[in-house]
Amino acid sequence: MTKSKQKPLFITFEGIDGCGKSTQAVMVYKLLQSQGYKVKLLREPGSTAVSEKIRDILLDKNSKISDITELLLYEAARSEITAQEIQPALKSGTIVLCDRFYDSTTAYQGYGRKLDIRMVKSLHKVAALGIVPDLTLVFDVDIPTAFSRRGKNLDRLESQSKAFFIRVRAGFMEIARKERRRVKRIDAAQPIDKVFDDVKKQLSKKLKI
Repeated sequence: MTKSKQKPLFITFEGIDGCGKSTQAVMVYKLLQSQGYKVKLLREPGSTAVSEKIRDILLDKNSKISDITELLLYEAARSEITAQEIQPALKSGTIVLCDRFYDSTTAYQGYGRKLDIRMVKSLHKVAALGIVPDLTLVFDVDIPTAFSRRGKNLDRLESQSKAFFIRVRAGFMEIARKERRRVKRIDAAQPIDKVFDDVKKQLSKKLKI
């Protein structure tokens, strides 16, 4: 049974690779499900047939693609998931949880790849159909800790330099600074249960949990 008169919400989980956001997204999904909310968990890029194929290209270490091509592929995958999954779910009153969304592209391709931020954000508006997350949680952790949490088989993005990830992390912090009402920083260096406590505090401002 779902909550009566449930309002649609779009909540995104962001941060550098190894920050633990995916684990927290699953924990939130299970929590909301257990409390009777109608909820959908997605990942970006991915969650549609086309977007998953684009994901494979982007993360394949054998893919040799330019920075602009990389940006456009992320936006293409975003366009698919937004049109096919996010927008319909929100219209039906579902709470949508997404493991990454356009803030990741701003951080990785804008700050990490040093592409023009205004250009990057203008593409977000097109690909995301004007949809803006109601709440974005940025899981912040220092680079050495993040690196220590990753497996041995790194994908194309995970294989980037330490300097790249320093820029990406700084990008996320700049996004959080500029959009304080929407974006909330979570200290992801804490134990998982403590991180989840902080996540629930932020969720409680939007939902009855």
